[in-house]
Order: sequence, then structure tokens, then C-alpha cells
Amino acid sequence: MSPLDSTAEPLPATASLLPLSLTIATRESRLALWQAEHVQRCLQAHGHRVQLLGMTTRGDQILDRALSKVGGKGLFVKELEVALEEGRADLAVHSLKDVPMELPAGFVLACVMAREDPRDAWVSSVAAEPAALPPGAVVGTSSLRRLVMLRAWLNRLGRTDVRIEPLRGNLDTRLRKLDEGHYHAIVLAAAGLRRLGLASRMRRVFEPHEMLPAAAQGALGIEIRAARAEVAQALAPLAHWPTWAAVTAERAVSRALGGSCTVPLAAHATWVGAEPAAAGQRARLRVQAAWGDAEDPAILLQAQVEGEVADLADADRLGQEAARVLIAQGARVAAASA
Repeated sequence: MSPLDSTAEPLPATASLLPLSLTIATRESRLALWQAEHVQRCLQAHGHRVQLLGMTTRGDQILDRALSKVGGKGLFVKELEVALEEGRADLAVHSLKDVPMELPAGFVLACVMAREDPRDAWVSSVAAEPAALPPGAVVGTSSLRRLVMLRAWLNRLGRTDVRIEPLRGNLDTRLRKLDEGHYHAIVLAAAGLRRLGLASRMRRVFEPHEMLPAAAQGALGIEIRAARAEVAQALAPLAHWPTWAAVTAERAVSRALGGSCTVPLAAHATWVGAEPAAAGQRARLRVQAAWGDAEDPAILLQAQVEGEVADLADADRLGQEAARVLIAQGARVAAASA
């Protein structure tokens, strides 16, 4: 299978499309509903009739174990895909960082919208940053990527006393666990906090050179059945080409390394100079990537590549190049993606 088989090239927007009656499948967390309602409003602005189908996924139900132990990112999307396959929904809105690198046969990523802040945020009521944590502090994160990068940061500070403990649940659940005193600090995606009007909870935002984001963090992806050309056309005006190309490169890094929640892997792409306005316009894209070893937090490999990109295939190749640099340094390809 080609790496791009499950990704639809952006379609040109058209004003002649007849209004459609559409149903969006979505998880029922507050953040997921915000995202689905955002897409709903955008589609309604283009004349379509849109309703939501709220669903609970296995990823939402299993909160006592790390994702890497119970099946990975696909736990957040499978039930939504079943709704698409059965015709109960026409599209599914995802946080793209939670979407597996390969979609099932018959499904495509039909739209990537403009990205929110891709960075990670430090949330704490007792410490403005990691260096200010009290002795024996506990920091919560659900991500092996964040664990490895936080551990490297804390080691540089000489803070071997700080424990990093698993933290599962939706955004509100994680904040509640922090407020109840289970953790001294937690690390969350800045995008979710901003979307829910909770930016004031962030004590600091990690710049990419401090903590490289996960592939596609902050981006919304819309999945449909591949045969639904009319739905893809309805979504075309919502697509944001610069974000789509950037996250394609990032996801290519992850795909090449078997990326999943079992691999401490980061990838972040940025445009060098002006962003291209549309596909076909050549512009330079820089891809930064990092790979860690969950068994040896002292290992953190990093790579950076840059090249001209005019379409998603170019972006995918650039991401693969970044992955090859990491592999040449000793990064191991995971046995299977999740």
C-alpha cells in the first residue's frame, strides 16, 4: 500500500455543490464535541444541514491503563469508523494526532483544517516550570514522548527526585486529577486548552526546541468513506493546505518508524518563509523529528531536514527522509503501528 492511499488530495472548493444533509460522528468528551461543533458550524456556513452523533469509544472507557498497553490510538476512532461504514454518519472529526498512521481500506482522510497551537503546555498550581517543582514531586502525562522529553529535561536539572506517573482521561478529567492533588503538574496539548477557553491554566508553553510536539498535534482531521465523493467536495472549503502538507510530513516520520503510542516519537514541520496558499505552489518545509527509548530515557535522537514541497507526495517523502536520518543514528522501527 502506498503511504498516501488513505489520504485524499485536497479538492478545489466549489460554489455549485448542492446542500447536503450530514451527520458527524464524534466522541462525547467536551473537547471532542467542541471540535465537532466547530466543523458543524463551518459546514452550515456553506449551506449544509449538519447534526452530531455522539459516541463513546474504547479509548474513553479504558482509563486505568496506558494506551500503549491496551491497543493504542485506534481505540479512539474505531467506533466512529463503524458508524461511517454502517451509514449512521457521513464524516468523523478527529484530533489528528490520535488517528493511526494507516486507515482501514475504504476510508480516507478527506480534510485537514487550519492548525491550532501545536505545542505542549505545563499546567500546575505549585510550580511555574519544571525547575520549580517541590522535592519528590509527581508529574502526570499520558504520553511516552512527553515522558522521555520531560525525563531528559529533569535530568539536566539534576531533579532525579521527580516522578513521572501515567495520566489518562479526557482533558477535564486530567485537570480534575491535578486539582485534587494527585499530581503537582501535568503536561497537556496547548490546543485543547485554548479551544475550551482554558488558556489561563497554562503556566508555560514549551517551545518546539524544548519539547518537540507529537505528529499532527493541534490539527483536526476529517475522515470519510472513500466512496463518498460528494462529502469530500463539501469538505473542500474547510481544508487548509499549509497545515495538511505539514502534518503529512510529520505523519510520514511516524509511519516510517512504526509510530504509535508505544514509541516515544515526535515530529514537527514548519514552513520556511511564507506559507504556500494552495497545493501546487512550491515552498520550503522544515521537518524536525526526535526518537526516544522508553527503556533508556538517556537516549534521545534528533533529526532535521528541509526541502521543497508542492504536494502531499513531496511532504511524505520529506518526512520519510527525516525518519531515515533517525534510523541512521540508531532509532529502531517498531514492529507494528497502532
